Amino acid sequence: MKKTLLAVAVTAVLACGGALAQEASPVGLWKNIDDETGKPKALIRITESNGELNGKIEKLFKAPNEDQNPKCDKCEGARKDQPIVGMTILWGMKQDGTEYNGGQILDPANGKTYKSKMAFADDSKKLHVRGYIGMPMLGRTQTWIRSE
Repeated sequence: MKKTLLAVAVTAVLACGGALAQEASPVGLWKNIDDETGKPKALIRITESNGELNGKIEKLFKAPNEDQNPKCDKCEGARKDQPIVGMTILWGMKQDGTEYNGGQILDPANGKTYKSKMAFADDSKKLHVRGYIGMPMLGRTQTWIRSE
């Protein structure tokens, strides 16, 4: 009986250890930090569907004198003049080793869409999100901080 309980306990500990050792996921809520001002810009929720990551803006951090629910007036197509809050700005990201690649990111400030990649930093508490044209070296990186 004691051997059985010990075996069950060891199995449970090993199973939990394996679960804890699994790679972190970017799924969750992130606060993006403006790479130029160093100030928070928005809360973005990353979700996963069929192996692809998508990010939607849940909240904008605006000064009291600014429009609290701005529209994407510089966007084109279906996003033109749509509210930025609730808008999907990141899509198509797929895991590629320790990075996520192959996606696109929209900058609502200028309405432009860029190729995108991202990678964890600081024990998965931060996410470096890069938008670029052509090659990754031709772009900008923002740091996103996990919010939940």
